[in-house]
Amino acid sequence: MKNRMKHLGQILILLGVIFFLCSGPAAAKSIKLTYSNFFPPTHIQSKLSQSWCDEVKKRTNGAVIVEYYPAGTLTKSKQIYDGVVSGLSDIGTALFAYTRGRFPVMEAVDLPLGYQSGVAATKVVNAVYNEFKPKELMDTKVMYLHAHGPGVLHTKGKAVTTMADFKGMKFRGHGTSALVIKALGGTPVSMPMPDLYPSLQKGIIQGALYPIEVNKGWKMAEVTDHLTMSTSIAYTSSFYVVMNKDRWGALPADIKKIISQINLEWVDKHAAAWDSSDKVGLDYFKSKGHKVVELAPAEAANWEKAVEPVIGQYIAKMDKAGFDGKKIVDFVKTTLKKSQ
Repeated sequence: MKNRMKHLGQILILLGVIFFLCSGPAAAKSIKLTYSNFFPPTHIQSKLSQSWCDEVKKRTNGAVIVEYYPAGTLTKSKQIYDGVVSGLSDIGTALFAYTRGRFPVMEAVDLPLGYQSGVAATKVVNAVYNEFKPKELMDTKVMYLHAHGPGVLHTKGKAVTTMADFKGMKFRGHGTSALVIKALGGTPVSMPMPDLYPSLQKGIIQGALYPIEVNKGWKMAEVTDHLTMSTSIAYTSSFYVVMNKDRWGALPADIKKIISQINLEWVDKHAAAWDSSDKVGLDYFKSKGHKVVELAPAEAANWEKAVEPVIGQYIAKMDKAGFDGKKIVDFVKTTLKKSQ
């Protein structure tokens, strides 16, 4: 009898352990999510997105498995946000500037204000979102935001050292960067990043404004040969990582807590990666024997003056739409100054 009771006790303990394990997040059938990204899989920002997926699986003990689709294989860059809203993908990341006019408040971050690092730009874009909580992003769950380092001028076949050099040249430009190119005297041509390499290679365009990391990350150093350090008017492009609201809302509270913590950590990872990859991109560009051009101080000041109307146009457009454009721009400028 005594042995029987002892044996029964051991069984109850074992059942208790099994119940405890089965009550954890990994016990239920795994939740499967899809993640759409336009970056090629070899790009550091794509690798970080992949590692985010891996981290979610790890910290939820397999309760959440995120299927990752890089290089626009699930939804193309301009379709990613709407794809998340409609449920074509559960999570997605792309640039706000790819759908110009869709995110008016967030577009302020991309103005040519003289960004010096991805860390500073990332602080600015998250601060703007937290300060204004724009309605334009209310149809998704914002996971986190980040932004690249200084967007500067790269050209093929011709060095640009003065504004006069822009005449007759075509440059890839999207969103605010297109307005900047036009203000400097060039002709902007809208196209997504994946189309930039072949367009430069074929001579459809002669240059573009983009962060230095692109020379390595997108192999653009293979089709350009001059880099103009136009940092006085350097812009950034800000990126969203968003999730379908219904899918987020259906997640258990403990899972949401885990993912939210990962999101906070990945903001800093993306920001640091932008800066480290800029250095890699510059080294790679120079290794090709290409030329880096420094603007004369007076010329840099001319470029700053030339792009001032771009900022003014943004303010006027926002005022007309019922926003306080100056308030938004002043907030961006102040935050950037504190973050540099």
